[in-house]
Amino acid sequence: MQHILLYPAYFPNIAHFVAMVNAEMVYFEVCDNYQKQSYRNRAEIYGSNGKIALTVPVSYTQKNRQLYKDVKIANEDNWQLQHLKSLQSAYSTSPFFEYYVDDLMPLFEKSFTYILDFNLKCFEILIDSLQINLATSNTSVFEKEPNDKIDYRLLVNRNHKLKSHLDDYTQVFKEKHGFIPNLSILDLLFNEGPNTELYLKRQHL
Repeated sequence: MQHILLYPAYFPNIAHFVAMVNAEMVYFEVCDNYQKQSYRNRAEIYGSNGKIALTVPVSYTQKNRQLYKDVKIANEDNWQLQHLKSLQSAYSTSPFFEYYVDDLMPLFEKSFTYILDFNLKCFEILIDSLQINLATSNTSVFEKEPNDKIDYRLLVNRNHKLKSHLDDYTQVFKEKHGFIPNLSILDLLFNEGPNTELYLKRQHL
């Protein structure tokens, strides 16, 4: 089994979880500079018109380099309610939405200050819902090229192309728009429920 290195992301995509369920130890990179245009503050779901991006607004300027852990959420917008409504609209007819949505509610009801803290809480709640046992730790120093961990930090980049194929599964609007791979783990969870872990373990990156 392997030790891996990942960025905490907002409702991470399926590839993140494939990497995690096949790892002995998961290290979260928390010592880097924040970068825009990534899954750190964005999750992709499947709505009636196809792929939808849910973006957590953050207060960030490129001029002053900020550490990921110091970037604040811009809570002036009622983004949590908007995201919850989008999830309800996309997945209310999925087989397991009602079963899991209550677990997720603390993420939409409580206000969070920092995007990193929020993402780590997302992960904690998801692991609880999935009932997966994972050993995790946060990094204490940034390493550009770690030599004792498999580096999966690229998975957080929105333009990163997966080398491997992810198997199809049932999606609510699949007949309308076809199968869309590597969406947020929520898409898999709401559609496959308790089979989610088995699906993840069958995939390879």
